[in-house]
Amino acid sequence: MTAYAASGGSSRADRALALAKETFDIEAAAVLGLKDRVGESFAQTVERILAIQGRVVVMGMGKSGHVGRKIAATLASTGTPALFVHPAEASHGDLGMVTATDLVLMISNSGESQEMAAILPVLKRLGAPLVAMTSKSESMMARYADLWIDTGVSKEACPLNLAPTASTTAQLAMGDALAVALLDARGFRAEDFARSHPGGALGRKLLTHVSDVMRSGDAVPKVLPTATFSELMREMSAKGLGATAVVEVDGSVLGIFTDGDLRRMLEQGVDLRAKTARDLMHPHPYMINMDALAVDAADLMEAKRITSVLVVDAQGALCGALNSNDLMRAKVI
Repeated sequence: MTAYAASGGSSRADRALALAKETFDIEAAAVLGLKDRVGESFAQTVERILAIQGRVVVMGMGKSGHVGRKIAATLASTGTPALFVHPAEASHGDLGMVTATDLVLMISNSGESQEMAAILPVLKRLGAPLVAMTSKSESMMARYADLWIDTGVSKEACPLNLAPTASTTAQLAMGDALAVALLDARGFRAEDFARSHPGGALGRKLLTHVSDVMRSGDAVPKVLPTATFSELMREMSAKGLGATAVVEVDGSVLGIFTDGDLRRMLEQGVDLRAKTARDLMHPHPYMINMDALAVDAADLMEAKRITSVLVVDAQGALCGALNSNDLMRAKVI
């Protein structure tokens, strides 16, 4: 009984792996097939979208609807205002979301969605440009549309050739192709992407400035060049940065004294008690402007192998301080 079960399990595993590999082959072929068929209608769709004053309204039923939601989200996050409107809900009021300044992108493998058929005449009268993404140029949706984009596939990955698999993959790939073409045409940059993803890692890196995360005011350790060694150490201990700036009365930076400097001088047997901050400081410290990106401060620390950096304003006066722990708390690194 055990041997039979093991044999059956092995057979199922082999079958599962074979189907997985076949699915990859079929869906890869479906996507590559689009490459030979994409053409003028795709380019015209890009131009139409760039010309509209409104948004791209994506519509689709069932699995095509799920794909449509993803396409709308990708467009919106890459510089093309977009939203998804469910065709069935459109018949019950949501059609009010669509205006003549929008462009409607309709997605369906067959192009014969009954829910779309119910609202197509209204959309046509509205005057918004219609683009159909279907597998058949003679389908109802393609006939109504101003432009037709071919997303047809030779077969589904489903062994029954029924469940939308390769066809939805093709739709998704075509949507990504539209988004990429549009973001390139708009001159969309990494900084623009970050603005629509402020909570993500890229957003934090490209939107967080030194001034957002630096220590400021009384939290910045600083002493005058005439400060004694005892005063220097009290300032370092009180502020907990592991360093202190040495500044003139006007705030201009003369140098820095760090925990590392202290250890090196102790090893050398330097009599610290008779020294002033000017005697002990390391001149020409690494500094960064408060308007710089926090990620630039992280890069500076890594390149120079330091854990703290002084922050200055446009006039070069000390206005803050920053260490690697501050950057870690802000999730910049």
